[in-house]
Amino acid sequence: MPRAGLRSPDSDAPIDADFFDETPGASPQSALAVHDLTSAAKDLVEGAFPPLWVRGEVSDFKAHRNGHWYFALRDAQAQVRCVVWSAQTRRLPAPPDDGMQVVALGQMTVWPVRGDLQFSVRALEADGEGLWRKALELTRQRLEADGLLDQARKRALPIAPRTVAVITSPDGAALHDIITVARRRSPGVNLVIVPAKVQGEGAPESLVAALERVSRWNGCDVLIIGRGGGSREDLWAFNDERVARALAACPMPTISAVGHETDISICDLVADLRAATPSAAAEAAVPSVSDQRSRLRSLGRQLAATAQRRQQRVTARVETTQRRLVTAAQRVTERRQARLSTAAAQLEALSPLATLARGYAVARTPDGATLSEVGAFSPGQEFELWVRDGVVAATAGLSRRRSNEPVNESAPDAE
Repeated sequence: MPRAGLRSPDSDAPIDADFFDETPGASPQSALAVHDLTSAAKDLVEGAFPPLWVRGEVSDFKAHRNGHWYFALRDAQAQVRCVVWSAQTRRLPAPPDDGMQVVALGQMTVWPVRGDLQFSVRALEADGEGLWRKALELTRQRLEADGLLDQARKRALPIAPRTVAVITSPDGAALHDIITVARRRSPGVNLVIVPAKVQGEGAPESLVAALERVSRWNGCDVLIIGRGGGSREDLWAFNDERVARALAACPMPTISAVGHETDISICDLVADLRAATPSAAAEAAVPSVSDQRSRLRSLGRQLAATAQRRQQRVTARVETTQRRLVTAAQRVTERRQARLSTAAAQLEALSPLATLARGYAVARTPDGATLSEVGAFSPGQEFELWVRDGVVAATAGLSRRRSNEPVNESAPDAE
């Protein structure tokens, strides 16, 4: 019989007691396993709460080594535990900071393993642009630490490129602008289009693949990467660290043209040149034919002027050297003349001619031998007597020869 006092919610009809015996958990015999209970709670909660946005303050943030993020969202009256699974963290610009006011898109659920009620977050935005600014700053700091933002590594663009590679969407207005400007400025320049996805899911991976492809090819003189304007989310692929590092690794000079003039991306900081628009990038990469001609004429004038100045400097250096050589030669000649004069004076003082000029005479044999002693003469010997103004033939007499040697008065007279 039906138990007294139990009624069906839809009618006044009593409920059969056997109903409780068959319902899971209605009796000890039909008790639920804990996992069944928490799983049922999960299904119940998720069915009751569709995905929704929740506003609150971040507290107790923790990034687990498996890639998941855990934190609490709270206000003045309550808090709820939140989780961002690793697959979702890659879609968020940066992890939030404790104390940051955020709005989170997610769904209430129950973690069956522990029976905890938690909010599974799919999207996260800080009030203003806090998370985006933080993500940009963290990326910039890492690239700066590796020297990729150093101005010293910036390369100059080629003066006359023959081939320009362009990485952008094949369907975007940016490509049309680049082609139009390049063709107008220099029709002979080759444009190689490397298509890539520039926004949305998979855009960073597509841009990295395009950059690596151009680097492996290495057949262009300069590379343009960019897209037209858009929202912050549309341009975010060009703030991806992987894209920036692939751009920095390109072997050729690079130009970044992302968005409009007021948009600055990480790629703009890494590239060798940042162009305000895709059209400006094409103008920077492709010099116009008229500009090249003007430049060649200017270079010709500069070359001629440089050659003239160089010739003038060479001439001035030669003239100066000649003057120095003449002066040095004069000094050498004067010094040698002085030494020669001194030597001549010394020779003059020692010369027999000088002796003759003072009134002396020199006796010499006809063959030129000097007769400088009395003993060198023999009676009747013919000799020449050299005097100041000529030579006299002479013969030694038979008279007694007289020596200039001192006379010893005690000695007998010599015959």
